[in-house]
Amino acid sequence: MAGVNGAGAGSIQGRVISEMRRRIIAGEIEPGVNLSELALAEEFGVSRTPVREALKQLQTEGLIEIRPRVGTFVTSPSRREITELFEMKELLEGAAARLLAQRGRVPEIDQLEENLRQADRAVARDDRDRVAELVQEFHDLLIIGADNSKLEAHYRTLMNQLAYSRLVATSLSQPGRPVQSDREHHHVLELIIAKDGDSAERVMREHVRASRRALLTGLQS
Repeated sequence: MAGVNGAGAGSIQGRVISEMRRRIIAGEIEPGVNLSELALAEEFGVSRTPVREALKQLQTEGLIEIRPRVGTFVTSPSRREITELFEMKELLEGAAARLLAQRGRVPEIDQLEENLRQADRAVARDDRDRVAELVQEFHDLLIIGADNSKLEAHYRTLMNQLAYSRLVATSLSQPGRPVQSDREHHHVLELIIAKDGDSAERVMREHVRASRRALLTGLQS
């Protein structure tokens, strides 16, 4: 086995980063929780060095805050930060809708159609957990379908900073929002299939703004 300074160091650190990122985004670690380097090192069966480097990376991504001599905490975005991040989300997803509309009948179109078939059924039976999963999948397929690696890289960083999995359920908890969100997704896909990039971008941006309004209302209540 390679030492922490050898070839295995990157993979050990990468494993810690990936798992910690997953837990934070999934809401398994609550905002404000103080993360112990020692406890994490023991849990992962590694030295404190890869844990320390992993925490630095997660701070760069905006998921945690390291306060010297105080502790390391999972962050919770403020309303202003959520607004700013959603403004960027709107720009990126609008651009993605336009780019996908220009590509024609690519495999992601079929996957989006199947996503909406499943979403229609989940909304009809009021399965909020499944609706939330499918909403995230729809947006993810849109980004992948844009076929722009730079756009996708920025989007992944943005979604990590939002810890979106925690927030989408709040947005969908608002009365009537699951049904309306589903309709908005259908409208976006219709415009993409029609190769109307201008309208697809406009409607996608309107959809993201509506989601942000529902989310902020949910957080307020």
